[in-house]
Amino acid sequence: QEPLVESGGGSVQPGGSLTLACAASGVTDNWYSMAWFRQAPGKEREGVAGIGADGQTLYADTVKGRFTISKDNAKVTLYLQMNNLKPEDTAMYYCAFRGINIPYFSRLHGDEYYYWGQGTQVTVSS
Repeated sequence: QEPLVESGGGSVQPGGSLTLACAASGVTDNWYSMAWFRQAPGKEREGVAGIGADGQTLYADTVKGRFTISKDNAKVTLYLQMNNLKPEDTAMYYCAFRGINIPYFSRLHGDEYYYWGQGTQVTVSS
């Protein structure tokens, strides 16, 4: 069983919305950090949004005000509500997990995370 499984990707027109989900398995307590990253063809992976064990969230400037990250500790599931999507949001989206409270300003650093999902594709086009 994969430790992280993403869902919710798809195709949408500019200005549309999508909600991604990432279900984690094998987690034994609520003290963990998770984040969403994305990678477009020919570009480097970038951090999109992160949430720590303390519940504090951090967003990339490119998505601030449009995306909202949240987690459900009872379900051990991470969400990313994406509104007002733009063509430049097109990418493969990955969730990441680590069982500690990652320091706030490191929550969009991929090297801080130990577990990764397989990714879900988001395509924004008219």
